[in-house]
Amino acid sequence: MGDTVSDRESLRLDWARTQLRQPALALRRASVDAGFRSYWRTEGGDGSHIVMDSPPGLEDVRPWLRMRDLLEGGGVRVPQVLARDVEAGLLLLEDLGGPTLAQVIDAGNADDWFDRAIAQLLKLQAIAVPADVGAFGEALLQRDAGLFEEWFLRRHLGLELDCAQAESLQLVQRRLMDNALAQPQVLVHRDFMPRNLMPVLPEPAVLDFQDCVRGPIAYDPISLFKDAFLDWPLARVDGWLRRYRARAADAGLPVPAWEIFQRDADWMGVQRHLKILGIFARLHHRDGKPKYLADAPRFIAYLDEVLPRHRELQPLAGLLQTVIKPALRAKDAA
Repeated sequence: MGDTVSDRESLRLDWARTQLRQPALALRRASVDAGFRSYWRTEGGDGSHIVMDSPPGLEDVRPWLRMRDLLEGGGVRVPQVLARDVEAGLLLLEDLGGPTLAQVIDAGNADDWFDRAIAQLLKLQAIAVPADVGAFGEALLQRDAGLFEEWFLRRHLGLELDCAQAESLQLVQRRLMDNALAQPQVLVHRDFMPRNLMPVLPEPAVLDFQDCVRGPIAYDPISLFKDAFLDWPLARVDGWLRRYRARAADAGLPVPAWEIFQRDADWMGVQRHLKILGIFARLHHRDGKPKYLADAPRFIAYLDEVLPRHRELQPLAGLLQTVIKPALRAKDAA
């Protein structure tokens, strides 16, 4: 394994030196995905660039390139590709800087940055979805639902739900899925959040877009304002959602009236929060990446503030109070 890593490092460095014609160039880790893709910043040369490394057999670079081109064609700000070797899984990109929007946004500048992010999102959602792009449909929703039960409840908390509890969870999951499938469908990023936006002007650049699908119009707005790593007061979130909905309607996007859209966004958020709890538990227990689960309380808090607004989701609220929270407390105390 060591030789393989070393070979990859040499290949990556030699390729970057060749592309930039700078034989003394060095590479320093810039960031790493939760997957196998990694990013490296050039040092010791003229200007700064990013090498994206997607090892063949582990992370195919072609879906990323294809979606990048589609988004750019729709006016979305995406990283510029300066050189590519698709077979080797190596791309040379412009350097958009160090911190992501998640690292620079705060209570004082959030309104401005979210206005700029909404502008990018509206462009993304206006792009006609190619016929061969996957759908955020029944199969994907079922998989997402299974992540929460299998990895967060069963593996992380050690819970085995009894028949009544399992039926309560399945009832709510079914309602969430039916709502998602009934929403107007647009191109969906699926992780449109400050961590995947670079704070360049006039509008932030969009990253990590390779998994775009056709899906519910409320998915990306709720992902932006109810982030996996940042949280905001519910009143501000509702205000930003209103702002997004008004601008989406003005742009001719198929967004419903506010009361319906708020419900759709709330329910989409609940579906997403449950999925992410499952993914974070899987990253911890299967992949040896424990840091993500530290954010689990944020998602429990999201559920606490939204579930009371919706009578149809009360079976999940009851499960949260009587089963899930006690199990979390017991695990924290252990």
